[in-house]
Amino acid sequence: MKIQNTKSKIALAVLLLAACTTTSRPPVDPAELQRAQQLAARPEIAAAFDHVERNREHILQEWITLTRIHAPSGRETERATYVEQQLRAMNLDSVRRDAAGNVIGIRKGTGGAQPVVIDAHLDTVFQQELTIEPRVEDGRIYAPGVGDNTRNVEAILAAARAIEAAGITTKGDLVYLFTVEEETSFKGVDQFLADNKGRIGHFIALDGGYSGFTYGGLGINWFEFHFIGPGGHTRSRTPPYSASLPMARAIDRIYKLRVPDDSNLNIGMLGGADVVNAKAADAWFSIDIRSVRNEVMADLERRAVAIAEAEARRAGMKFQLKEISRRAASMIPGHREGPLVTRAEAVYEALGFASPSITPTATNHVNAALAAGVSGISTGTTPCRDSHALTESCEIEPFYRGIKKIILLGVAMAEVDG
Repeated sequence: MKIQNTKSKIALAVLLLAACTTTSRPPVDPAELQRAQQLAARPEIAAAFDHVERNREHILQEWITLTRIHAPSGRETERATYVEQQLRAMNLDSVRRDAAGNVIGIRKGTGGAQPVVIDAHLDTVFQQELTIEPRVEDGRIYAPGVGDNTRNVEAILAAARAIEAAGITTKGDLVYLFTVEEETSFKGVDQFLADNKGRIGHFIALDGGYSGFTYGGLGINWFEFHFIGPGGHTRSRTPPYSASLPMARAIDRIYKLRVPDDSNLNIGMLGGADVVNAKAADAWFSIDIRSVRNEVMADLERRAVAIAEAEARRAGMKFQLKEISRRAASMIPGHREGPLVTRAEAVYEALGFASPSITPTATNHVNAALAAGVSGISTGTTPCRDSHALTESCEIEPFYRGIKKIILLGVAMAEVDG
C-alpha cells in the first residue's frame, strides 16, 4: 500500500483497517459448516478422533520427550532426527530432508485437489546448556519451549498417526513439514517455499493460537542502530563520551514515539564496550518494528533513524544503520473470503470452538507463505502462556481437541476421496 497524501485517504485506510481487524465477523458460510459437520461425522474421521483419544498417554509422553530434546535455532539436528524416525515408522510415501535441514513427510493423495502443507517449526529460543525437565502439575505441562513450538511438532506427529490408522484417503497430498530456524531467520520455510514454488495449494502454520487463527501477516522489520565514537578509558577526558550516551538518549526518545494500536515497536538487545573500564566505541541496540500496514512501518523507521542521527550528531559521533531483515505485511486479496479461511472457520464451529477470533496479524511462517502468494493461515493446538520464558507452560486437556482440529482441517482442505 502506498503512503496516502490526503487526510481523507488516511481516514478511509483507518476505517478499512478497523473493519479488517475487528473481532466481529459475518456468519459462518452455511454450506461450509454443513460440509465440515458431515466430514466430522464420517466413520474414518471418527476413527481418527478415536485414535487420538486411545493414545492420550502416548501423546503426552512423546510431547515430554520432544520437549527434553534441545533445539536452539540453527541446532535442531537431534530433534529433527527424532521426528524423521517417527515419520519413517508411518506408512508415508516419502520422508526426506532438504538443503536447509527441514524434515518433510508426504502422504500422497489420489489426485484432484491441491497439496496441503501442515507446518511446525522445530526450533526454540533456549540454549543447549539449559537443563530442560518438563513438569506436569494441575493439568498443565511446564518447561521452556513446551509450547513454542514443541506442542505443534507433537500435534503433527499425533495427527499423522491418527490419519494413517484410520485409513483416510485424500485427493490432495498431505505434506507434514518440520522447519528449522523460524525463531531467527525463516531459513527453513524460505527454502521450502523456493523449492516448491507453484506446487503448494494451502499452507497451515502451527505456531501459537488455539481458539482462533490468522489469515494475514504482520510486517516485521529488524535493525541494529549503531553509534560510533572514539572510545577510550573511564578516566579519559569527557568529551569524548562513551557511545552509550547517544544510544541511551535515542532509546528514550524512540520509546516516546506514538505507535498505532495495530503496530508494535520494541528495543530488545543492547551492546557496547567489552570491559567495565572502557568507553564504548560502538554502542548499539536492536529494534523490532511490526505492523499490518507497510506505510506505518516505513514511518516508524524513518522517525527512529532521524532521532538516532540527531543524537549521534549531538555527541559528535556517527550513526550507522544495520538491516537484519525486512518482511513486508502480507495479504492476499480476497483471502478472507477464500476457501481456506472460510473452511477453517467452519471446522472451528463444527468442533465447538465458539466465535473464533480471525485476524490478519500473524508473525510466523504464514507470513512467508502469503508473501509467496500461497493461501495460508496460522493456528495452534492448545492454550499456552509465558512463551520464550523459563516459566512457559501449556494446558494438557485442550491439546487433544487441538489435534483433532488439525486432522479435520487438513483433511477438509485435501478433500476426502470417496
